[in-house]
Amino acid sequence: MTRVFSGIQPTGEQHLGNFLGATRNWARRQHETDAFFCVVDLHALTIKLPDGEVRDGSLRLAQMLMAVGLDPEVCTLFVQSHVREHAELAWLMQCNVSFGELSRMTQFKDKSDQHAFVSAGLFTYPALQAADILLYDTNEVPVGDDQRQHIEITRDIADRFNSHYGETFVLPEAVIPETGARVMDLQNPGNKMSKSSESPKGTIGLLDDPKQIEKKIKSAVTDTDGEVRFDFAQKPGVSNLLSILGAATDRDPASLAVDYAQYGPLKADTAAAVIELIEPIQARYRELESDPAETARLLAMGADKAREIAAATMDRARTNVGLLID
Repeated sequence: MTRVFSGIQPTGEQHLGNFLGATRNWARRQHETDAFFCVVDLHALTIKLPDGEVRDGSLRLAQMLMAVGLDPEVCTLFVQSHVREHAELAWLMQCNVSFGELSRMTQFKDKSDQHAFVSAGLFTYPALQAADILLYDTNEVPVGDDQRQHIEITRDIADRFNSHYGETFVLPEAVIPETGARVMDLQNPGNKMSKSSESPKGTIGLLDDPKQIEKKIKSAVTDTDGEVRFDFAQKPGVSNLLSILGAATDRDPASLAVDYAQYGPLKADTAAAVIELIEPIQARYRELESDPAETARLLAMGADKAREIAAATMDRARTNVGLLID
């Protein structure tokens, strides 16, 4: 069975774009693949965050992932720091990737410009991400197009390691989901909807109440020509609404356009579809939130499952690289 791995940082609140573009697809694919999903709390430490945010955020994120449909009895759901092999293999990855390769990573350039203090961990982030993926003999990594570069460098590191030390790692493939992959900011449809957005009006949180959702969608930026057409190049705002409506109803966004002659009804239907879609997610999240001990139990179960695979891969890597085995 194809093995899939993906991870998500426990910072900020989960939003509609992340759900439609990623985690909903994770919930579907867990039934078709041997799926490993990870709360990557070590990655969150690359920037300074308020005390307790990573710990509390990890618990909330795990509960949200289960609320959107991840089943710990079906997939392997765990917290990165609970499997120590992630940090250990990251060092071997750092020793097999060059300064020049890390310097060319687009995400580092973007994030380092946003902070006065730039940690070495932010610079070596791709090495830890490579370790995350390679530990589980991963075949496929579902990512957004902006993350493709990280999978490419993971493959480069693994190929270099295999060539030098012998076959150790499976080379993963990036898988870019087609449906729901483009959910843009409601106020700035040239940018992806993001939990780090400076404009909260442009982002729909999965825990937003129905009135907030309706208000945000009804105030979404469109244009002045009044034509409903799916064309991201010429009509990004309208196309974003069609994309959201299409993803929420499992319909083709372009074909939806013929049903509308005005923007008002399109916005109203999009808001109604989104509210209907996330109401059961919110209800399930509240159930999980009320029992943190059960969440901790399920995460411990996932870590035990993950550790079995990770330990075997790490033993292979230690042996091949030439470390003295205790």
